[in-house]
Amino acid sequence: MFLYLGEYLGEFRFASGADSNGGARLGEPDGKRGADAGRRTCDQDVLALDGIPHDDLLETVSPDEHTVAVASAFVTLTPSSVRLDDRVAIVTGGAAGIGRACAVSLARFGAKVALCDRDEANLAASVAEIGAGGSEAFPGLFDVRDPDAVRAWVDAVAEEFGQIDVVVNNAGGGFFADFLDVNDKGQDALVRENFGSVTNFVRAAVPHMPATGGSIINITSIEAHRAAPGYAVYSAMKAAVANLTQSLALELGARSIRVNCVAPDVIPTQGIGAVPVRTPLPRAGHVDDVAAAVIFLANPELSGFMTGATLHVDGGNRAAGGWHRQADGTFTT
Repeated sequence: MFLYLGEYLGEFRFASGADSNGGARLGEPDGKRGADAGRRTCDQDVLALDGIPHDDLLETVSPDEHTVAVASAFVTLTPSSVRLDDRVAIVTGGAAGIGRACAVSLARFGAKVALCDRDEANLAASVAEIGAGGSEAFPGLFDVRDPDAVRAWVDAVAEEFGQIDVVVNNAGGGFFADFLDVNDKGQDALVRENFGSVTNFVRAAVPHMPATGGSIINITSIEAHRAAPGYAVYSAMKAAVANLTQSLALELGARSIRVNCVAPDVIPTQGIGAVPVRTPLPRAGHVDDVAAAVIFLANPELSGFMTGATLHVDGGNRAAGGWHRQADGTFTT
C-alpha cells in the first residue's frame, strides 16, 4: 500500500533471517525463517530502508512484497524558514512578562497576533509595541477563566483574520500558601486560572485551525516536574497541563495539530522580581529565552515533527535534579 505525503518516499522492506529452511516468511519462529535471493538476510527479523525516488517506487514495488511506502515531509531550511508570515497567533496573558515577550516576538517574525489579558494598561502597552514594529495586533480584555468570554473572543479573532494557526497558553499564576491554608475559593481560582484557561482556549481555537494543522504551545513551569511546597495546587495544575499536552498530542495528531510545552524556570518578571542564580548556566534567564522556544514550536518548518514534548528553558535546573551552583562554581544539594 502507498501513503503519499511529499516529494520523496522511502521504501521500508521487511526481510527475513537466513537459515536452512530457505524462503520462509516473517512471523515464523526461530529456526524456521529462511532467505530469498535478492532479499536482505540476517539472524533476526529486521526492518531495512532503501531510499527510492517516488517514480521508481511506484513502478517497482507491489503489495505482495510486504512493502510499505512512507513519505517524508522534507523541508529544506533557509533563513526565511523562521518567518511566520500570514500565520495567526493567540497569546494569553500577553500584557506583561513572558506573555508580552511571546506576543511581541511572534509579531516580529511576521505573525498576526491576538493577545488577551485582564491588565488593561499593560495590554495597551503591548499592543502599542507590536504596532510600533509595523505588525497587526488584536487585543482582548477579559478573564481567561470565563469560557463564554474565551469563545466569543476566539471567534472574533478567527473572523478578523480568517483562521488561527498558533495558540500560546501563557496565562496563569499562583500565590504562596501551605496547602492546608488554601480555602475552597483559592483552590478553585488556581485550578481555573492554570488549567481551565488552557482547556477553554484549546476547545475554542481548534475548530478555527486550518486543515494543514496548527500549533498549541502550553507554558508550564519546572514546578510541573517537581514538588513545590507552598505552591502545591499551582504545581499540580502545571503537571496536569503537561499531561493534557501529551493526550492532546495524540488526539489532535491526525489533524496535524502539534501540542507541546515550554517549562521555564529562573525567568525574572514583574510578577516574581529578581531570582537567585544557582543554575548550571551561570546567568538568570530572560523572557526572550522563553519567547525563542515559542517561535521554534510555532513554526512547522522548524518543529513540524515535534508533538507531546516539553522544552525546558531553565538554565539546566531540570537536569541538575536538586544540585545548585555556588558562588565558587561548585555544586551542592
